[in-house]
Amino acid sequence: MDRRSLLLLSGAAVAAVGGALLLKPGTPAPPAPSGAALAFPGLAQRLQGAARIVATRHDGTLEVTRRGETWVLPAKGGYPVRQEKVRELLVGLTELRLTEPRTANPEMLDRLGVEDPARAGATSTLLRVLDGQGAVIAELVIGRRRVRTQGNVPESAYVRRPGENQAWLAEGRIPVDSDPQLWLDRDIANFPRERIRRIAVAREGQPPLVLARSGEPDGTLRITDPADAPPAEETALDEAGRAFEFLTFLDVRPEAEAPGEALGEGRFELTDSLAVVVRPRRDGEALWITLAAEGDDEAARLNARWRGWAYQVGAWKEKAFVPLLSDLRAAEPPPAETPEAPAEAPAAAPPAAPASPAEPPRPQ
Repeated sequence: MDRRSLLLLSGAAVAAVGGALLLKPGTPAPPAPSGAALAFPGLAQRLQGAARIVATRHDGTLEVTRRGETWVLPAKGGYPVRQEKVRELLVGLTELRLTEPRTANPEMLDRLGVEDPARAGATSTLLRVLDGQGAVIAELVIGRRRVRTQGNVPESAYVRRPGENQAWLAEGRIPVDSDPQLWLDRDIANFPRERIRRIAVAREGQPPLVLARSGEPDGTLRITDPADAPPAEETALDEAGRAFEFLTFLDVRPEAEAPGEALGEGRFELTDSLAVVVRPRRDGEALWITLAAEGDDEAARLNARWRGWAYQVGAWKEKAFVPLLSDLRAAEPPPAETPEAPAEAPAAAPPAAPASPAEPPRPQ
């Protein structure tokens, strides 16, 4: 058999073996490439013991701690944070992948924003997750984010492990914020004005004031006590009815630390057998309130959130929660102007006497 025939037979055999392999039932697909390495392999299991999250920048430190099943802010007296924000951060750490090594030159780290966070003017953040004994579960220096304009492209950021100079481009979302306000759910309540049926105001040093809504579905609030109250401004009455619409706080602290002088209380009676008592306090230009609900299951849910806390709200809310009668009084129209009498024209001067003719010159 010549060489050409051997080559043809060999090729046919290879083709036959390949076809048999392709036709063999149950052959698994080849494994996909492993992809980039996780920044913290096996982190999900260890996070079950997480007790503190600490974000440190050159200008301050934010700490979130765990109390039972709730994460709170110690700097705000232990007020609960947005639990979904904590979950998003911790899940982001478990899924973070180191995709590309970048510079390992210490002098170049500031270009990626992963310089020493304690250095003055640094833009980096040191994120640490600790257990109940203070041992480190995960820690990372986080630098600049990379902005992607394409759709369905994951977020990425430059990162570095503390104690190492090697910087990485990491793929994943790490929503760490050093501003405490971004961790708080600042919503207090949201009752539409149609639910407010009656408002009883007991202002310090003032007679009782009662506003009530007429029985019509779209009835408006009216002053019912005192009975001889002067006409009220519709806008001011409406502001009282909207006192709890989209109500949010500016700051929060334990109720025992509420500052300022007590202004009295306003009792708001709503539909569905719910009542809310608000007690404002004025501290300079700031207004603080405490809240208590009365009623059934809805009141229990509200008290579970409000009890033990004082909220700073917009100072303009004072006239909605504990208005004075003078705050509600309609502005009196300005007095009608009396038209001025036209000024009298000056008397006409008498006609001048005709000039006498010049005397002829006397003869010399």
